[in-house]
Amino acid sequence: MIRLSSMRSRLLAGILVPVGLLIAANAHRLYEDALKAIDTAYDRTLLASAKTIGEQLDVHGTRENPQLVSEVPYAALEAFEADNRSRMFYRVTGFQGEWVSGFDDLPAWHGKLPARGAYAALVDFYDDVYQGEEVRVAVLKQPVSGEAGLGVATIQVAETLEIRRTLARQVLISTLWRQAALLAVIAIVVWGVVLFATWPVRELSRSIGARADDDLSPVPMPGVPAELAPLVVAINEAWHRQAGLFAHQQRFVRDTSHQLRTPLAVLKAQVQSARRGDLPLSQAIDEIGATVDGATALANQMLALAKVEQLRQQGDPPRLDLAEAVREVALDLAPLIADAELDFELFTEPAPVRGHAWALRELVRNLLHNALRHCPRGSRLELRVTRSAGFDGGVELRIADSGPGIAAALRPKLGQPFAAGAGGGSGLGLAICREIVGSLGGSLALDNRERDGVITGLDAVVRLPAAPSSETPLPSSPPSPAPSLSP
Repeated sequence: MIRLSSMRSRLLAGILVPVGLLIAANAHRLYEDALKAIDTAYDRTLLASAKTIGEQLDVHGTRENPQLVSEVPYAALEAFEADNRSRMFYRVTGFQGEWVSGFDDLPAWHGKLPARGAYAALVDFYDDVYQGEEVRVAVLKQPVSGEAGLGVATIQVAETLEIRRTLARQVLISTLWRQAALLAVIAIVVWGVVLFATWPVRELSRSIGARADDDLSPVPMPGVPAELAPLVVAINEAWHRQAGLFAHQQRFVRDTSHQLRTPLAVLKAQVQSARRGDLPLSQAIDEIGATVDGATALANQMLALAKVEQLRQQGDPPRLDLAEAVREVALDLAPLIADAELDFELFTEPAPVRGHAWALRELVRNLLHNALRHCPRGSRLELRVTRSAGFDGGVELRIADSGPGIAAALRPKLGQPFAAGAGGGSGLGLAICREIVGSLGGSLALDNRERDGVITGLDAVVRLPAAPSSETPLPSSPPSPAPSLSP
């Protein structure tokens, strides 16, 4: 649930933060535009006030010395003050720049009329400070004529900015309330949409959480949204692998308890017999040693079978040379080959495959042990590693012995754990081989070799995919037939 809340929070932040920044920028721009529009409207009021003053001007005196006269009382401007929230000031300057009437401390205008104004009058607008307050000032150049002459008077009308800024703030606040309401609607919609969109995720979570600990059955795909399908497929695949591991673990525990029970019971009986003195001490010790050796070999084989499954879960194995593993195993078993006085021939060529070194050696060791167990003394045993053109350019390992082959009745049980053949043993050797070959994506075939209808031996043939040639090549070496080991 924490993740879902985090998802909603992130989505809200991802939407509301940019929208909020846009609204802030838009509000700032709106405030400036509102001030500009209000200035335009109230500037007309200032111009009207200036024209009203200009209409009351007159010229007295003589033509040689005309004097501008203004008899406008301040009360005449009160009609232009808005809601008593602004104050107006004016100043009339004569033809020679002298003060005529109004507020004499209002700063005189020293600007320049615009070349192309927005009004059909000689007027200019500017901002200034008067008596410590910001004011907006309209300057009107008013021609004045009378009997004494004519001239151009300068009329300044100033207004404080309280009403203008108040109106602009009201526009801004009204807009911000609407934008805030819009943000709230967006947040509610996003929250609801995410809640609705993630409903299948919560349902899937509840469904998985309600399962039993050992329930690894696939999650049903019908009804799953397309966006969740890859997740469900990945979960099912992971559970499938986990189910395989659990099944392998249960099978291993079951087989171990079953197969080790017999040698342990025999060992107990032999110890009891030795204590009673039923057999000579040396014979009892020999029998106990043989039982321990058999149990140890069985345990090692079962551990090897479990390790194959462990290696299968480790992902892509490294790129190795099967021929090198074959030569190492053949060298380890050379004393057994010599003791059996076999005519042994080894032929290898570079054979890059994907596999773990332990698995490759265990595969060769089990197959070669099986061949040695069935080869008559002094017979022929051949071991070859070649590149197979008939298996998509793969690698072929062939072990040809001279034993009795496989009876038809035993063939269906080959490779099954604890299904021993005529030669005895635990029956795990071929099972280990089949597990290793299967984990490497290859195949294992056991074929009787016949001549004139008589079985002359058995060919154990392993075919594995060759490692891609695009990878770093293995150290190349020419085919190396080993010297024959013969009596």
